[in-house]
Order: sequence, then structure tokens, then C-alpha cells
Amino acid sequence: MKRSAEVVIVGGGCMGASVAYHLARLGITDVVVLEREKMLGTGSTGRNAGGVRHQFSNEANIRLSIESIGLLERFAEEFDQTIDFHQDGYLFLLSSPSSVETFRNNVALQRRLGIDVQWLDAADAERLAPGLKADGVIAATFCQRDGIADPNGVTMGFARRAQAAGAAIERETDVTGIRTSGGRIAGVETTRGRIDTPVVVNAAGPYARAVAKLAGVDVPVEPYRRHIFIAAFDKPAAGGAAVRVPASKIMVIDFETTFYFHREGAGLLFGMGDPHEPSTFDTTVRWDFLPEVTEAAVRRLPALADASISHAWAGLYEMSPDANPIIGAAADMPGLFLINGFSGHGFQHSPAAGRILADTIAGRDPQFDLAPFALERFTRTSMAGERYVV
Repeated sequence: MKRSAEVVIVGGGCMGASVAYHLARLGITDVVVLEREKMLGTGSTGRNAGGVRHQFSNEANIRLSIESIGLLERFAEEFDQTIDFHQDGYLFLLSSPSSVETFRNNVALQRRLGIDVQWLDAADAERLAPGLKADGVIAATFCQRDGIADPNGVTMGFARRAQAAGAAIERETDVTGIRTSGGRIAGVETTRGRIDTPVVVNAAGPYARAVAKLAGVDVPVEPYRRHIFIAAFDKPAAGGAAVRVPASKIMVIDFETTFYFHREGAGLLFGMGDPHEPSTFDTTVRWDFLPEVTEAAVRRLPALADASISHAWAGLYEMSPDANPIIGAAADMPGLFLINGFSGHGFQHSPAAGRILADTIAGRDPQFDLAPFALERFTRTSMAGERYVV
């Protein structure tokens, strides 16, 4: 392992890999990425549903989506890397007047930024997603350019290009300390020795707070467990009829309950958040939560009543207080850069976020207003956060 580097990145998920790649594009290749696991992208990156969408409530997040999805649309060709990208759209189901009003304002914002988002009624939603039961749905929104991609493919595409340019990726290497000198970053201590560096990038996902504390900085990011279940249809529906589920990979989200689903191979991927569960690093599956998810699931997609659960897993959302990410320099610790707190939409924003942070590290104008993502926002007047957390 190298004993010095221009930049050390803590975390080898989609964010860390994206920053490494975009630094390499700027000619900064004396970079070391440190990953605590045996493989890259096995933390939050490898445990998410793979969704990518333009439909956010915050303008800064919409702009991240525009840039990120633009790159994902070119990714297979530019990186020679398959990412299984399907743009079959996101369908949000709205069942309360307050949600409709919220979405009405945000669809206007999305359209102003050039995003083609459609308003639908319940019947339109059922036609778009065969098998869906839209009882109680007042309205729905749909964006065709939203979709599903493979987080591992994107992470590996970034990592391979960074390595080809000269970046080093060290697996099974845990960061145990961050050294400072003269009030700025001087290096990191790891389970495999010391690396001298003037720049540390905190891309540690749900562990961002613990990593930042090693440098004496508080990053208000907390981990929250999210479950994903895979349903298998082992038998036809009652009466021998075909199981009614969408043939496409359209992502359907019931906004009131946060229940969501999309096609996954011959089965169906689905999940739902538990608003009552406290912060935790525990990623074991809570099977006692499944009945609550199933109740919401069967109400919206009756075919799930005849399905079995083939497997399930839990991952961690890295939540910030306002559900907006933290991107940029830590003002109180020169040399420490943050790319944390994406609150469930990190994978889909990793292409743009990595590019923006790389520009910032290199002293370039990122051509992006980072005020909504500044760490210091939490000590100032509250700013508008993100309303669409699924």
C-alpha cells in the first residue's frame, strides 16, 4: 500500500468510485480509495433498489438528477460497462389532497427545469402498470426517463477507469484515525498502516459521522434500516389465470405509505420504510415487519397475495436532518471534503455528485450552487430540504 497520496478517499461505494474517476479525468491520479470490505459497493450501494429519477421536490436534487441520468444514458458506451439501465419510468400514486398539492408545485418546478412529467388519474395509472389497484388514488405523476440501473455496474465502471488512470484501490482496509497538523488534514491511519495526504474525502455512507469525528468534525448523518423483499410467483393466480404484474420495470411508489415495487427478473422487488424504527446500523432482516409491508403491498398489487418471498435483505439509508446531501469542503477542517447524507438517493446522484466534488477539490468552479448542500447550513436559517424520501 502507498504511504502517501495527493487524495485519500474513505469508502469504495458508488460515491467514492465516482470521485476517484472524476479526479482522474482532471489529471489527479495520485489517489488511494480505502474500502473496509473485500469488494467494492457491498455496503449501501449494493443493497438498494437501483432506482433513478428526476422527480424530486428540491431544485438542487433535480439538477443532480439531470446530470446524473444524462451520464447513465451514455454509460454503457462511454465506460464499456453494462449497467442494465431500463427507463420504464417512475409512477407516484397520490391519495391525499395535501400530497396532490405538494406534487402540483413540484411538477411545475420539474417542468420548468425541462423534465417531462405527466399528470395521470387512477385509471391511467392502472393502464400503465397492469395489475395495479389504484383504489383511493386521487392523482398520479409519471416520468418516462426515470428508471432502474445496476449500482454494482456503475460503481465498477467508475472504479476501473480510475484504476486505469493510476488510482489505487485498497480493499479490506479500515480507517482508524485521521491526522491533522497546523489545523488541517495531514494523513490517515489504517489497519494496514499510515498514508500521508493533504486531502481526505469522506465517502463512508452511513458511517460518515464516525469518519468525520476522527478529524474533529461533526457530520449529522444517521443510519436508518430499509428492507427489500423479492417476491416469486410459484403458481398461477386463482382460476389458472396469468399473474397480473407489470411486464416492464416501471417503478411504482405509493407516496402515502412509501410502498414501492418494480419487476426484478421473473419476480418482483418491493419494499417500504418503517417511520417508527429508530436509527440503527443493524442490517438483519426484520421479518416481523413483513406483515405490515404485505398489507400495503396486497392493497396496491393484489397478485402479491399469491407470491412467496424468495429472499430479502436490509440496507442503510444515510439520512441528513433535511434529507439533502452534504457535498463540499468542511470549512472548519481544511483538506477534509464531504460527500454524505444522500438520504436514499445516493446511487442515482453519484455521477453528478462525484464530478462536482472532484471539481471542488481541484479548485475548479463546479458550475453548481452548493449552498443547499453545505455542511454549515445546519447552523444557519433552515433551508428547504427534500420531500420525496422513499
